[in-house]
Amino acid sequence: MTDAWILATTPELTMLTATLILAFVLIFLPAAGRTMANGIGWNAGPRDGVPARPGVVTERLERAQANMWETLPLFIGAVLIAHVTGEEGPLTFWGTQAFFWARLVYIPLYALGVPFVRSVVWLIAMGGLIAIFAAILT
Repeated sequence: MTDAWILATTPELTMLTATLILAFVLIFLPAAGRTMANGIGWNAGPRDGVPARPGVVTERLERAQANMWETLPLFIGAVLIAHVTGEEGPLTFWGTQAFFWARLVYIPLYALGVPFVRSVVWLIAMGGLIAIFAAILT
């Protein structure tokens, strides 16, 4: 028997896995807020009609989720390209770390409406993505 069952064989793939789990959790955060605003019957039903406004925190979580979806395909592709081409190293290690941890911190900052700091944290995540791109291209 081989160790093929272990998905995360490198730190970069471990961070990719953690980021995908974070993205999965981020599906449920705004969904819970919408369910609280509209009731379980609305959530379980066909969702016809205009739903009630879910509240400012839920709307922020929806925007945080949309923001994650914008960059997640780039992150997934970059990490997999670096892995397949054997370009993993310090840039990809720190890039994946920066992306994951910044995205994790970004969610509560966005939900709480923290200005400026949230944008800096987003830039850190983008810096991590750029580091992975740089590793691939150099």
